Amino acid sequence: MSTFLRGSILLMIAIFLSKFLGFIYRMQFVRLTGEEAVGIYMTAYPAFIFFLSIIQLGIPTAMSKIIAELRTRNAVSDYFSVMRTSVIVTVIAILIFTPLFIFVTPFISENLLKNDAITMTLYVSIAIAPIAAAGGLLKGFFQGIARIEETAVSQLMEQIIRILLISFLLPILLTSTTPREAAAYAMLMSLIAEVAAVLYLRWKYVKWKAKQNQPKSTSIYPLNPLFSIAIPSSGSRLFGSFTWFLEPIIFIKALAVTGITSIAATTLYGTISGVLIPLLLFPSFIPYALSIVLIPAVSDAYARKNLNLLKERIHLSLKFSTLTGCYAATLFYLHGGELASTLFHVENVTIYMKILSPIFFFYYIQSPLFSILQALNNSKAAFFNSLYGGVGKLLLLFFLASQVSIQEKGAIVAIGFGVLITSFLHIASLRQKKEAQIGFSFFVMPYAIFLLTIIGRPLFISIGDYPLIIDCLLTMLFLTTGLVLFRQIKRKEISVIFQIIKTTKKKF
Repeated sequence: MSTFLRGSILLMIAIFLSKFLGFIYRMQFVRLTGEEAVGIYMTAYPAFIFFLSIIQLGIPTAMSKIIAELRTRNAVSDYFSVMRTSVIVTVIAILIFTPLFIFVTPFISENLLKNDAITMTLYVSIAIAPIAAAGGLLKGFFQGIARIEETAVSQLMEQIIRILLISFLLPILLTSTTPREAAAYAMLMSLIAEVAAVLYLRWKYVKWKAKQNQPKSTSIYPLNPLFSIAIPSSGSRLFGSFTWFLEPIIFIKALAVTGITSIAATTLYGTISGVLIPLLLFPSFIPYALSIVLIPAVSDAYARKNLNLLKERIHLSLKFSTLTGCYAATLFYLHGGELASTLFHVENVTIYMKILSPIFFFYYIQSPLFSILQALNNSKAAFFNSLYGGVGKLLLLFFLASQVSIQEKGAIVAIGFGVLITSFLHIASLRQKKEAQIGFSFFVMPYAIFLLTIIGRPLFISIGDYPLIIDCLLTMLFLTTGLVLFRQIKRKEISVIFQIIKTTKKKF
């Protein structure tokens, strides 16, 4: 268990640093280019993720799971067969789909998004997709052999390069540029950072492979076991990215019904998806790190039929994710509007934060639940859960956003609705797995404490009487007291974390 926790904590630290640097990057981007350029970039970004999902076909996830299972048998030579097959499949996908992406890009920007200013940024994103796919394969390999340091360092490297480029190079390029060019430059900087991260991962892979002293082999791992995992995983991720791809399209079309122009709608979507949602999701580095480590960790325990270890890893990861959701939801409900104003100079968003915060409590458990279902060979359920949540979100998005009286507030509710449905269905699916021993009651008490805090905190100490940082600390103290009193945070769990941190320090 210490290895699982140590790996998770190291990855959490790295992802936290990456997200922190990403915040600096985002703030610089908003301040340098303005909300219209951010809107163009954020409207193009879901299309890029959709392109990448098509190229990857779920192969990195399948690699991670298969290699983790091979590791239990010490079948090191088969690792490279899995990698070889994965590379061949990915290269074929790149050759087939990249020309198609290039061909449909003008149609997407001009006909679907109703803004030809997005075309240039979409073209740059197509160039990034093959590079990101290569990085995905290398990350999947390292996750399978339970080495998360490489993934963590590559993510940090990528963000550091992006922030250096946005801080020093972008101001030079912006001397005589339009918002469309500014957005394209920002995407180009992401491409440069992605290349650097992939080169690092490739170097670490070659170095690790050389140490194994394995005889050279040209064997190809069978496609059937790889695709049996990759296809359900790909279906779920592909549909998720497809619904995200449709989100700005439906958002813009729905607001057009109420009389808002496509440029104004694009700018508004950029504010919501480029500022508010990232702020809400900043603490998600904890469940995200756990979800990365969980697939090989749970697959390993499941393959060895070690039910006690399986249960321990699942419960511990969900406990950390739930507590993260509790702290994040409380902080953003009570202080989200002021945080957005202070960090991004965006005003009048308090109501959006109050709508999303109680719902996004469940977002923080979504990625660990998804990973657990995959590791327990229940990818099909994970796919259909995402399917129902995605369809529900899109239907509600068009209906509510097209109402003149609520407009973008309706879109906010719809986005939250999709999160809620998917998370609840994941919990229901995992509940059917007797090995996990998990159900809805696991999340009831933390959510009840969150509700008590957002009601009780303003009654005892008024919001806004102190500087923002002091106000936030008082809220965290109030919430922590409730969690300790109701035994959601236990001394034993805290001591385990401190012990892991101490051993991690000694390692370095």
